[in-house]
Amino acid sequence: MSDTEREESADGDGQALDAEEPTAEADAAEFVDEETADVDAIAERVADADPEEIAEEIAALRERNDELELERDDLESRLKRKQAEFQNYKKRQEKRREQERARATEDLVTRLLEVRDNLKRALEQDDDADIREGVEATFRQLDETLASENVDPIEPDPGSEVDPQRHEVLLKVGSDQPAGTVDSVQRPGYEMAGKVLRAAQVTVAEEGE
Repeated sequence: MSDTEREESADGDGQALDAEEPTAEADAAEFVDEETADVDAIAERVADADPEEIAEEIAALRERNDELELERDDLESRLKRKQAEFQNYKKRQEKRREQERARATEDLVTRLLEVRDNLKRALEQDDDADIREGVEATFRQLDETLASENVDPIEPDPGSEVDPQRHEVLLKVGSDQPAGTVDSVQRPGYEMAGKVLRAAQVTVAEEGE
């Protein structure tokens, strides 16, 4: 094939490809033609139709439009009522939870008052009376009250690993326990249902030289 033939073939292919690919202008023109055809069809139908029929259709459309507006207003009204009901429900639930928390606190305080009464009676005994037994009984009562509220003491054994979440290290001391472990508990901690209320204060065995 000669150079001239190849050029003509390339030009022909390029024109063929261009002819196959629709352009934006062609799409727009086709859309305008369709819209114009629709408008023309409607105009032709209106021109040929009986005026009374057109008037009836317009009246029906207006009536349908009014119905749709009423339906929309009804839906909006029902939606607002549902939203208001949901907000009221949330308020009632929050109030109920507050009342339950208040009752739980009231119950706990009532039981602690009994413990306080027992301690007060023990302290009001004669100076020469042995109050240890009464104090021990009151102490057990207090522990039982705390246990009923899922409150457990945090008192790590000597030689146990230090837990930064549950133990507060006061200082390091010389000890027979392995270096870096708990030596003694200076003040017990407490946790309630797995949540630390107060960390236990401990001393830790220091590392040897």
